[in-house]
Amino acid sequence: MATVSFKQAQRWYPGAAEPAVPGIDLEIEDGEFMVLVGPSGCGKSTTLRMLAGLEECNEGQIFIGDRDITHAPPKDRDIAMVFQNYALYPHMSVADNMAFSLKMAKVPEAERKTRVAEAAKILGLEEFLDRKPKALSGGQRQRVAMGRAIVRQPQVFCMDEPLSNLDAKMRVQTRTDIAKLQADLGVTTVYVTHDQVEAMTMGDRVAVMKLGELMQVDTPLNLYDKPVNLFVAGFIGSPQMNLLEARAENGQAKIGEYLVPVDEGASHRMTGNITVGVRPEAWRLVSAEEGGLPVKVTVVEELGADAFVYGTSGVEGTPHDLIIRVTGRDHVRKGETIHVTTDPHQVHVFDTDTGERLSD
Repeated sequence: MATVSFKQAQRWYPGAAEPAVPGIDLEIEDGEFMVLVGPSGCGKSTTLRMLAGLEECNEGQIFIGDRDITHAPPKDRDIAMVFQNYALYPHMSVADNMAFSLKMAKVPEAERKTRVAEAAKILGLEEFLDRKPKALSGGQRQRVAMGRAIVRQPQVFCMDEPLSNLDAKMRVQTRTDIAKLQADLGVTTVYVTHDQVEAMTMGDRVAVMKLGELMQVDTPLNLYDKPVNLFVAGFIGSPQMNLLEARAENGQAKIGEYLVPVDEGASHRMTGNITVGVRPEAWRLVSAEEGGLPVKVTVVEELGADAFVYGTSGVEGTPHDLIIRVTGRDHVRKGETIHVTTDPHQVHVFDTDTGERLSD
């Protein structure tokens, strides 16, 4: 077990005009499950590969515990990598795939068998040890790849989008398995994904990246409740936050002639152009007499207990589509006009020009 530290670690690909990762500073605690998340091209996989030794670190340092591993070869870093495409040897059995790295390290056969048996028991693979990878499902192959990492007993797990090749149902099941497994083993884990739902449900902390830079590193709940800027606000949450352009006038947020209630902290800080963020579940339905923002319903996604209402508003400055979560028993119909409002503590206010959060 060990901490992981990135200290101004930079990766600049030859011939590129800009560094892929300009210089990242990140501290990962011993036994922590840290998820790196962001859109494609944000530098999350590059950061992970620098830790694994698969990409050169041009500037800065990377530490595992007290060891500076910045320029150490991958085999000397005491990490285990789990890839997106499983990377299993097709001609070997499950047991041989799991034991291969131990065999290369000249671990005695008796110990190899013991470690493989222990990992197979943890992962529920005991009945598949004699099978070849082609006889397994995608989820089972991913568990074999996990087993291959576990038997090495590394200080750090590095996982690069390991669930991308699985179907939706299997992804949900496997992400639960991985999170539980990591908690049971207590091994420091750095996990890369572009799926923010995966990040929110798995990570102890989540690092949101954009263009190689960290936007915010926090617990999933804090990312959701207090995004530090517009990028994080728009990226975290499914469906995403409604972001409405507004004007600050006398401590109030105005969209056309509609006033959005904002918290006292934001009302003192905001000036000029602002962006108001409201989560889909933060809207509440009101009658036309009570006022509220009018929304013409275009689509209703029925999910049983809940429903997502997609609609447009005639009020100047609102986005083309608003998303409102209602209960499945509110009976909102396509084509009708509903009115919604929210509460000041549910509203996130950002400076439109800088993207900076203004709310408390």
